[in-house]
Amino acid sequence: MFTFSSSCLRKLPQFCHKHYSARTCVTASSPRLVLGIETSCDETGAAVMDETGVVLGEYLHSQKEVHLKTGGIIPTVAQQLHREHIAHVVQEAMNRSGVTPGQLSAVATTTKPGMALSLGVGLHFSLQFVRQHGKLFIPIHHMEAHALTVRMLTPLTFPFLVLLISGGHSLLALARGIDDFLLLGQTLDEAPGDTIDKVARRLSLTKHPRCLALSGGQAIELLARDGDRSRFTFTTPMGQHYDCNFSFAGLRNQVSMAIKKQEKVEGVEPGTVLSCVNDIAAATQHTVASHLAKRTHRAIVFCKAKAFLPTNNPTLVVSGGVASNQYIRKALTVITDATGLHLLCPPAALCTDNGVMIAWNGVERLREGRGILPFDQEVRYEPQAPLGVDITADVREAKIKLPPVKLNIPA
Repeated sequence: MFTFSSSCLRKLPQFCHKHYSARTCVTASSPRLVLGIETSCDETGAAVMDETGVVLGEYLHSQKEVHLKTGGIIPTVAQQLHREHIAHVVQEAMNRSGVTPGQLSAVATTTKPGMALSLGVGLHFSLQFVRQHGKLFIPIHHMEAHALTVRMLTPLTFPFLVLLISGGHSLLALARGIDDFLLLGQTLDEAPGDTIDKVARRLSLTKHPRCLALSGGQAIELLARDGDRSRFTFTTPMGQHYDCNFSFAGLRNQVSMAIKKQEKVEGVEPGTVLSCVNDIAAATQHTVASHLAKRTHRAIVFCKAKAFLPTNNPTLVVSGGVASNQYIRKALTVITDATGLHLLCPPAALCTDNGVMIAWNGVERLREGRGILPFDQEVRYEPQAPLGVDITADVREAKIKLPPVKLNIPA
């Protein structure tokens, strides 16, 4: 899909994309350039990309260590950290690319959905930047960017099915174009990453010697590898609801009750790491994976019945932070193998929030001339923003009962 000049290639430190050294390769006849900026939650990211999809320079500042100490993301803390680092992050990405502001064609920035205070920092900085330098501005839907990232890496054509799972979101959608989506299902309460993080906090995994510097999701996945998921049985959510929506709050309550009961059995106070922590982690992870797999299975069956997917090489794209979980990927592979779909996941570093995916979405929009604004147009951020046209009611009315598929997944 993309071509590279062998004389201009080197590796990015965070990602494995090859890219040009702009100091020697950017000329008057070079492709148009886009700066992408991401601040929707707790990552401050920026990347410079040309319109062929080549990453010229990228930088990411993570707030993970700060939020681990506070037991979760505090919006005002995230906002302040974005304010402190965004100028440096953007400048570092520009420096690594060798591109000057005058060489840019446009700036693409996440404006929806996300944490309001975090979105505001990125939007304010970006509007100042485009007005100072007279550049076009491209507002980006965060979930749209996650959905399309894989097209930067492989020649994937529309339509395809998308499962986006992260700490703040979970949804199933049919991607029919760069800004044309049909929403098949979404979370009704909390997202899978949020649930897993809350379980990790309830298990006090920041005190576990193997998990001191890990996020909640990373800790659960690590400990689950050595756990016996059959020791604790949790009910997969929404078993009697024949749609593609998700619900994880009830599962979290099940796990919390099991932890409380086990604390009494072991005679320890809350905040103590239980002896069976690996087993609880394994059971939690398996139930989350099972719920995601079953809703995705129904979405596949629905899309096939409606002839929404191509008969040749139909594809499921899975992205978002939770998509980095290898056990969940294996569960989804069972479903795609059973239904004849091809499963595509971006590399783990591109599943989490980053400036590269925002820049790529900007490139796709710049190519097609969609959603491009002049530098002086007023823009607002939107903490809550649906993706595409909502047809979840149509899925529910179809009342699709799934054929049994055994999720025999090795840990």
